[in-house]
Amino acid sequence: MTDVTGTVVRLKLSLLRNGLRQSGGRRAAFVASAVVALLFAALQLLGLVLLRGHAHADAVAVLGAAVLALGWAFMPLFFPSGDETLDPTRLVMLPLRPRPLVRALLAASLVGIGPLFSLLLLVGCAVAVAVAHGAAGYGVAVVAVVLALLVCVALARTVATANVRLLSSRKGRDLAVLSGLVIAVGAQLVNFGAQSLGSAGLGQLAPVADVVRWLPPASAIGAVHSASEGSFGTAVLQLGLSLAALALLVGAWARTLTRLMTSPDGSTLQAPDAATRSRSPQGGGLGRLLPGGRTGTVMARSLRYVWRDPKTKAAWVTSLAIGLIVPVFNALQGTGSVYFACFAAGMLGIQMYNQFGQDTSAFWMVATTISSPRDAYAELRGRALALLVITLPYATLVTVLTTALLGDWPRLPEVLGLSFALLGAMLATGAWTSARFPYSIPQEGHKNVAPGQAGLAWIAIFGGMVSAALLCSPVIALTLALNVSAGGEDWTWVLLPVGAGYGAAITWAGLRLAAPRTAAHLPEILLAVSRG
Repeated sequence: MTDVTGTVVRLKLSLLRNGLRQSGGRRAAFVASAVVALLFAALQLLGLVLLRGHAHADAVAVLGAAVLALGWAFMPLFFPSGDETLDPTRLVMLPLRPRPLVRALLAASLVGIGPLFSLLLLVGCAVAVAVAHGAAGYGVAVVAVVLALLVCVALARTVATANVRLLSSRKGRDLAVLSGLVIAVGAQLVNFGAQSLGSAGLGQLAPVADVVRWLPPASAIGAVHSASEGSFGTAVLQLGLSLAALALLVGAWARTLTRLMTSPDGSTLQAPDAATRSRSPQGGGLGRLLPGGRTGTVMARSLRYVWRDPKTKAAWVTSLAIGLIVPVFNALQGTGSVYFACFAAGMLGIQMYNQFGQDTSAFWMVATTISSPRDAYAELRGRALALLVITLPYATLVTVLTTALLGDWPRLPEVLGLSFALLGAMLATGAWTSARFPYSIPQEGHKNVAPGQAGLAWIAIFGGMVSAALLCSPVIALTLALNVSAGGEDWTWVLLPVGAGYGAAITWAGLRLAAPRTAAHLPEILLAVSRG
C-alpha cells in the first residue's frame, strides 16, 4: 500500500516550493514573513524562559496556550487561502479512505511557518512553568508540547473542513472582510489589557488561568506546572483532557471529511422560485423606503454595493470598526476626549472618495445615463444620500456613546455639530475628487489601487482630507471662540444647528461643483476607473 502520509507531506512541500518559484516578489514576501514570524517567536520564547520562576508564570503560560489555540481555530475562517492544502475537496476524486487521509493531512499541517511559530511558543510556555521536580517536569513538558500542538492543528483542520464549502464560495470569501474588524478590535483589546496589567500586575490573570488550565490544549501546559509541583495525578488528568480533545477533534474531522467527500455540493443549486422571483428596481426592505426616481435607484445601487461587493464591504467594515474603536477605547482608558467622536464621521466620510472607481469597469453603464450636469448631479446626490443613510445615525451613536462614557454631556451638541460639519465637508471634497482624480480599484487580490495610479489615490484622499479640514475651519473657529470667551459655554448648543446647516450647505455646494466636471469628463473618468 502506498504511504499516503509521506505522499501528502511531499505534496505539501512541492506546493510550497512551486509557489515560491512563481516570482521573485513572492519569494521575497515569504522570506520576509518567515523572518519576522520566527524572530517574533524567538523573542516570545526568550521572554517566557526569563519568566521562569515568576510567581505568576503559570498564569501567563496557560493563557498564552489558550490564545494560541483560539488563533488556530479562527484563522482558517478569515484567511482560507493562506494554506492551499486546507481544501480537502481537491482530493475528492482520489481513492483515499478518510482515516488514512486524516493522518496524512494532520502530518502535512505540521509543515510550515505557522506550526514552527506555535512550537516555539509552546516550548516557551512549557519551560516557563517547569521549575521544580526537574526531570518529571521536563518529561511531561515534552509530551505536553507535542500534544498541545497536535490539538491546535487538529482544531484548525476540523474548523476548516466543516466550513470548506462556505469558505470557497463568494459569501465565504466575504467572511475574510471580518478579519480587519477582528484585528482592529483585537489590537485595541491587547493595548487595553496591557495597560491594565501594567497598573495592576499579573496577579489579576490568576482567576482566569485557574479555569483555563482545565481546558484543552491549555490543560497540557497546566499539566507541566502540576507535575513540576509534584501533583502527578492532576498532571495525568490534565494531559488526559488534552488527549481526549485530540481524539474528539480527529473523530469529528474524519466524519466531516467523509460527509464532504461522499455528498454532493448543493451550494450552486438554485431555489425553485429564485429565477422567477420578481424584484423592484430598488429591491425590498430598505429599498421600499427610498425615494423614487433616479435618486432612489442610485441609493439602492450604492447600498447594494456596500453589502455585496467584497472590496467595498471591506472598506466599510474597517471604517465602521476604527470609527468606533478609537473614541470608545480611549474613553474607556480614561485618556480620551469627547472630540474623538468626530473620528467616526471622518472615517465614514472617506467612503465618498473615488465613487466612480468603486464601480470599476461597470461604470460605463452609469456613464451612458449621464448626458448633462443635471444627470451628474442626480447621480452624485444619490451616492451621497446613500452614504448618509449609514453615516448620520452611526456618527450620532458614536458621539452619544463617547459622551456617556466620559460623562461630558454639556459638550454633546457642539461635538455633534462638528461631526456633521466634518461629514458635509468630506462629502463635498469626496464628490469633487471623485470627478477630478478617479482611479481604478482592482477586483482581484488585496490591492486597492491599480498599478501606476498610486499618486492619484494619494492626491485624492489626503488632498481631499486636508481640504475638508480647511472647509471645517469656520465651525472649528466658532467652537474655539465659544469655549474660550466668557459666558460662551452657555451658547455652545448653537453649534449643533450651525454645524448641521453648514454641513448640508457645503455638501450641496460640493455636489454642484463636481457635477459639471463629471459630465464634461466622462470619457477620462471611464478610462481611469477601467484600468487594472
